[in-house]
Amino acid sequence: MKTDIVLAGVGGQGILSIATILGTAALEENMHIKQAEVHGMSQRGGDVQSNLRISENPIASDLIPLGGADLIVSLEPMEALRYLPYLKPTGWIVTNTTPFINIETYPTPEALEAEMAQHDRVIAFDMDKVAKDLGSPRSSNMVLLGAASPFIHLGAEKIEDGIRKVFGAKGEKIVETNIKAFRAGRVYSQDLQNK
Repeated sequence: MKTDIVLAGVGGQGILSIATILGTAALEENMHIKQAEVHGMSQRGGDVQSNLRISENPIASDLIPLGGADLIVSLEPMEALRYLPYLKPTGWIVTNTTPFINIETYPTPEALEAEMAQHDRVIAFDMDKVAKDLGSPRSSNMVLLGAASPFIHLGAEKIEDGIRKVFGAKGEKIVETNIKAFRAGRVYSQDLQNK
């Protein structure tokens, strides 16, 4: 089994934390991983993107080819659309619907929604709201991770173990807050799939 994931967002949203958690979980499962990151613009609120490849077999390259991604996972809708050329025809888009408007020519919500509607396999909802409703607005990245987790060949409990390892030094309250957000995103995603 193999999962090729394009993680996308804007600097400061926690995309690289998701990559670290998934990488930690994959290594615990004795899986092979390769990762490549673009985060030089993150200081300015710019594009942050990571290629994460997880497989039972050795992986030759850390870059996902055009048309090769199983998943586009994004904390920002325009960033999800930016990487559509990388998505397989059978791939999934999992994205937050809350925009991070950092350019004057940012598309309208209607234009974003219309573009998303052209794709059959989309999980899109307001992850910021879910995080706020849980009392932890900064955990929207964990809501996103939870929403994407049904499409990743790693058990939910292993990903939760990854969350514990990555955030463990910050204390048990932070760990539990992030696991709660992860679980909420997973449930929301599964409910959307069952509709």
